[in-house]
Amino acid sequence: MTDTSRATAPQRHTKPSGPREERGTWREAGLGFTGIGHYYPRTVVHNEGDVTLDGRTFPAEAAESLGVRSRHVADDEETLEYMAVRAGQAALAKAGREAEEMDLVVLANWTDRQWIPEIGPAVAHSIGARRALAFDVCGACTGFVHAIQTASALLTAHPGWRRALIIAGDRFSRRARPATRSRLVFGDAAGAVVLEKGREGHGGLIDSVLDCDATEADNVAARPPEGWLRPRPELIGLAVRSSLQVAEHLLERNGMAASDIDWLVPHPGNNDIHAGVRDGLGLPTRKFLTNFAERGNTGCASIPIALSEFSESGVLKTGDTVLSTAVGSGWYYGGLVYQL
Repeated sequence: MTDTSRATAPQRHTKPSGPREERGTWREAGLGFTGIGHYYPRTVVHNEGDVTLDGRTFPAEAAESLGVRSRHVADDEETLEYMAVRAGQAALAKAGREAEEMDLVVLANWTDRQWIPEIGPAVAHSIGARRALAFDVCGACTGFVHAIQTASALLTAHPGWRRALIIAGDRFSRRARPATRSRLVFGDAAGAVVLEKGREGHGGLIDSVLDCDATEADNVAARPPEGWLRPRPELIGLAVRSSLQVAEHLLERNGMAASDIDWLVPHPGNNDIHAGVRDGLGLPTRKFLTNFAERGNTGCASIPIALSEFSESGVLKTGDTVLSTAVGSGWYYGGLVYQL
């Protein structure tokens, strides 16, 4: 007898042949970043000379080729909630806002996810955002893009909602498989932005895009029980192609050229990915901005911590037009165009 109790295999669907017909999703929404903040763990690990980790010694050339000179590693007290609270408080202070003024708190994170409860409500409670709807999103290393897009949609849909605190944090060092080169690259951090509707005198969020290709999901994965990241060799080429697709999509549908961008602030991966994206867009090196060498790959926190750090140092200035791209397991690929 034929067993009909098992579900039939799902049909594979062909992805759309071209980008969705959307233009400047948020151009008329009046949304802008009014405050940006970050938190770096206290412990800084330097990749100087030969580095020995987990009983394996990496020669100095290995660290140099990866492009990371140092990275932050969270201690046991510096939980995801601990880092997110401090990054959120820094962003609120820069925006000149109180936590009780927030309508939303959105936390992006993939390294410390748990069944229930979500971490976002605990962060909102610790900060004092008592009337905010708080929740978590994932999207792996595209988490910041996912959180911005989700918050923008909710602020736009609700006429009475005006402010969101978006926090992206990962303890990426805990997802590095012992005795692998990843231990030289993965770092911990949290970054945050305050996104407001209708506050004049601040730059605007122009557009966002987030897509996925499930056929490429296993190019990088972190599964139980250890949760260590396991990338495939094809990941680098895929990351470059996906990043370029996002960048070209955003620029084209907003009538912009790469020369109209003051800065590309991407989610960083490694030196090969950086070179592929930069060269593919024809951008001069001076317009490619990351803190990868000093902070490593910090997962979904990478874009907001760079925005915060380089705004504080004066490299990024009010009115600058920025393009940010990100890729992550899923396979997700997305990006943002905005003015500071």
